[in-house]
Amino acid sequence: MGDESASELIFGLHPVREALRAGRRRLIRLRIREDSARAELDEIGELAQAAGVELQRVSRSQLEASLPPGAKNQGMLLEAGPLPALSLEEIRSLPLAPGASRRLVALDGVEDPQNLGAIIRVAEAAGALGLVLTARRAPPLGAAVARASAGAVEHLPVSRVANLRRALEQLKKGGFWVIGADTRAGDDLFQSADRIWQGDLVVVLGAEGRGLRRGVVDSLDHRVRIPMAGRVGSLNVASAAAVVLFEALRRGSGIEVKSPRS
Repeated sequence: MGDESASELIFGLHPVREALRAGRRRLIRLRIREDSARAELDEIGELAQAAGVELQRVSRSQLEASLPPGAKNQGMLLEAGPLPALSLEEIRSLPLAPGASRRLVALDGVEDPQNLGAIIRVAEAAGALGLVLTARRAPPLGAAVARASAGAVEHLPVSRVANLRRALEQLKKGGFWVIGADTRAGDDLFQSADRIWQGDLVVVLGAEGRGLRRGVVDSLDHRVRIPMAGRVGSLNVASAAAVVLFEALRRGSGIEVKSPRS
């Protein structure tokens, strides 16, 4: 668990709005630029008041003085406590809709905050129950991750584990099927059997370039690769996450992915 006395700065429309909506952090103070006429700031102010958060109207210079140089704050700054960290057992025990399966995402060595934030955004949108990160070799869930996730980090529970391989083995004993996205796999993602996408599932993604470590590969139940039709041999890890997680949603969750025209 994080230090409850610590505080973090959240800035930008989407990260601030989702932090206020989710209410998973200790919310301390919201500062809004007094000379801005943006309608979104009125909405943010109303959310803060509904959450009982102290609201301050400040000048542009006062707001920018509280931020890192060059930060794109969009006229708002929220001071809040760190996001809570859940144990693996707490992640597994989160409530589900009747008949739904558990879907977790585990990351092996994804260290770039922009990639992590983009993966969190995809995972939350694809209905993942939670995210499993290692205690080392994974960035903190700070401002950079919040912005890259467009605030989705506020809604996706995260567990940090000391050893990913041991965590995967623990999840397997709890009934999860573990699938790794691996460019070296023989099985095409889109040709893989439907049965492997049923029930409780962990999708494991590795760092760009290195991919999944051998010890992690040894803990997988199945590996799939995304087929490449062009000259590029692989995707950015966040793009790969989008392809794999929405294929898992389409085929294994029992949730119909609707066309915009339906």
